[in-house]
Amino acid sequence: MAFTGFNANTAKKLLLDAGAFVKDFDPATDTWETIKDTKVIGATQGGGSFSAVPTIRRIEIDGVKGAAKGLEAMDEWVVTITANVKEISAETMALALASSNTAPTEATPEGYNKITANNEIKLSDYLENIAWIGKLSGSDKPVIIVVKNAICTNGLSLTMADKAEGTISLTFTGHYDPDELDNPPFEIYYPEVA
Repeated sequence: MAFTGFNANTAKKLLLDAGAFVKDFDPATDTWETIKDTKVIGATQGGGSFSAVPTIRRIEIDGVKGAAKGLEAMDEWVVTITANVKEISAETMALALASSNTAPTEATPEGYNKITANNEIKLSDYLENIAWIGKLSGSDKPVIIVVKNAICTNGLSLTMADKAEGTISLTFTGHYDPDELDNPPFEIYYPEVA
């Protein structure tokens, strides 16, 4: 007898391929057709990742010799989503810089946008969200992971080489909304499996 988690429903519960990363996604109104040309960050290589990790503090009590059920507190959530973007644009570079300006100026050569970084983060620098949209093998609807109030926190780093293309790794961190402090800054929309 084989001991395995594989069963008749396994083929319906697989996340397939790299999916797409989009900005300012509205789960109530956006569809792939309405966003594919306007909200997608760009083509990726190596996909990306999502992480929602709670920081859990163990409450120590005299006489309790280790972790005890009910004696833990959740201090914070660290929520990140990373996209390894191969399609590099002025907008992608600006996203990587967290707080920047992108525009032609009088001193900018014709046909160029000038990208400059700022020394402070403004509320307007936060994106409403960054979402990952990916295919679930057992559904016609995608899995959608939304990281709210996102800003890129790993900066801009480019490596260029012969016979290769540059890739920008964008790591966005989710932030709590001051009006929603009881809600961690992420949502997962998981479709029903046929």
